[in-house]
Amino acid sequence: MQAESRSSFSAPAAGVGVQRVPRMQAYRSWLAQERGLAFDADYQALWHWSVTELDAFWQSIWDYFELQSPTPHTAVLADDRMPGAVWFPGAQVNYARQVLRHADAAHAAGQPALVSHNEQSLAEGRAAAEMSWPELRRQVAALALHLQDQGVGRGDRVAAYLPNVPAAVVALLATASLGAVWSVCAPDMGTDAVLDRFRQIEPKVLIACNGVVYAGREHDRRESVQALCAGLPSLRHVLLLDNLPGLERPELGVDHDRFHCAVARDDAAVAAFEPHWVPFDHPLWIVYSSGTTGLPKPLVHGHGGVMLMALPLLVLHNDVGCSYRPETRGERFFWYSSTGWVMWNCQVGGLLDGTTCCLFDGSPGGSKAQPDWSVLWRFAEQTGVTFFGAGAAFYGQCMKAGLDLATYAGLTRVRALGSTGSPLPEEVERWGTAGFERLGRPGLWWANISGGTDFAGAFIGGNAELPRVPGVMQCRQLGAAVQAWNAQGEPVVDEVGELVCTRPLPSMPLFFWGDSGHARYLASYFDTYPGVWRHGDWIRITPQGGCVIYGRSDATINRHGLRMGTSEIYAAVERLPQVVDALVVDLEYLGKESYMPLFVALRAGTVLDDTLEAAIRKTIGAALSPRFVPDAIFQVPEVPRTLTGKKQELPIKKLLLGQPLERVLNRATMANPESLAWFVAFAERRQALPQAAE
Repeated sequence: MQAESRSSFSAPAAGVGVQRVPRMQAYRSWLAQERGLAFDADYQALWHWSVTELDAFWQSIWDYFELQSPTPHTAVLADDRMPGAVWFPGAQVNYARQVLRHADAAHAAGQPALVSHNEQSLAEGRAAAEMSWPELRRQVAALALHLQDQGVGRGDRVAAYLPNVPAAVVALLATASLGAVWSVCAPDMGTDAVLDRFRQIEPKVLIACNGVVYAGREHDRRESVQALCAGLPSLRHVLLLDNLPGLERPELGVDHDRFHCAVARDDAAVAAFEPHWVPFDHPLWIVYSSGTTGLPKPLVHGHGGVMLMALPLLVLHNDVGCSYRPETRGERFFWYSSTGWVMWNCQVGGLLDGTTCCLFDGSPGGSKAQPDWSVLWRFAEQTGVTFFGAGAAFYGQCMKAGLDLATYAGLTRVRALGSTGSPLPEEVERWGTAGFERLGRPGLWWANISGGTDFAGAFIGGNAELPRVPGVMQCRQLGAAVQAWNAQGEPVVDEVGELVCTRPLPSMPLFFWGDSGHARYLASYFDTYPGVWRHGDWIRITPQGGCVIYGRSDATINRHGLRMGTSEIYAAVERLPQVVDALVVDLEYLGKESYMPLFVALRAGTVLDDTLEAAIRKTIGAALSPRFVPDAIFQVPEVPRTLTGKKQELPIKKLLLGQPLERVLNRATMANPESLAWFVAFAERRQALPQAAE
């Protein structure tokens, strides 16, 4: 067994001695040479071709990235319905095989697969851990054989309760290599929230950590793991990752083993193992995107669709290079994320093109007692990050903290900053750009993207060849037929409208797990415009093709990129005997911070005092995650409801964002129109306050 090595970064800058060409430019040159298609530098023409000639475009992506199949596909898009599109029938692929095909070439070039730190090791000044490509391949094979020995096969679900550590990457690839189906929840999620997700998919195996370090504290998760085992009767085996050393192994009541023992195997069977070929649309993973009603939606994405979507996003739009090819050698890709956010999947996706991925596990901002927004920048310095990505809220916090990026000399290798999760205000982008200018790096490129867990990809992205306008994302992604639609369902330009996608994408969900007749799938994206994907964001598309996202157009809670259904918050809050009813809205909008107030109607004679407010906050933090604790809690006489009993979340959200009452709802459709008086008065008070007062 080859152990992880630990070192500080000292390699030369990426592509030393070789002219770096933007990957989008290289793709255009390939189209001209191989397809006879000349788009020059006209991105709008290239995009238009990509969304009108779907077969030609997606075949070009397959060929450009040299995707492999032992059997030919009979078509590119055999059925273009939404939902129900059929992509590349006859083809066989495997996500893990596409990753590991780079192992020999990357290792020969001296490039690692993974570079990782956690909060504690960085604070103690230790060097980052590196995992080589051969070691990644060996651990994936060893774990796959262990899972196979436990009866895991094609279609079985493997659930994980793991932080952003190399073991999670190994576990995903091992699961995928068998054709089993992966699903992960972050350890900062409450047990109830995790069970609401995993119970739906009935996993055969659980891979879980015994604890995590976050914000300067150790968090023991053994009781949570015990509760998961007790609440998942489908489990046949558990692997426990000793992420916090020195803790006794908990009694789990299920056959179990230690993760490090499972990956220690190193024999002829491991050396001979190869990931199994599976059909293009075979399920790869299940992720969760909550709506406003019911349990979290278990979205199933396929091997082929995820690969086809990830490669152009990361390589063409984010301009992330392959770490071992001469023109981009030494590339190191980092996107800060927990495993509970789809950006973790995006981070791992860097491996699909042979890119070294940098992982950080811990708090990006220190602790409440000792805030420190330099953590990730110091991590990037030490590990030689070349592409630095994070949620927009992170950059905003760094600016507010007065962080001067010019003081971190080791950041000179960073050539691009990625942002997503919420709208990035113009002043924050200018702050980051100015910091790098003082560092001697003028013209820093921001790759601002917007997409969703729902299809594991991006609708809006960057392009290193296009002009950069602070506050505006550069372009619609190739293959994504995105438009802004007005209230009449008509496309508009330079006006704010609903973000829709009028043509299918390969990574749109295959189905929702357990969704009989696809009823929830249809209701989630296609109820407003049949046959057209409605994403739930407000967007403006400029005449030049740039895009501005203004926030959610529906009532889903979006806390810095992590989405949670309001129904899950209500389920937690309304368990308290004092709470009769509740309503929560997220007032995220362009240029404003996310502000999430919770309104509670209480039993007669009960008042919202400090004790009850603390109990509400504690309940939400424990059942869901501290991320979804409200910014403020208010007592209201009643929660506004429709005649059919539905909470008026979206109208109240629009009212609190400044729209007049008569434009957001019709009193005649309400069961209790008198309840509006409190919210109208609250909206007037809120509009009179400066934003900082929130």
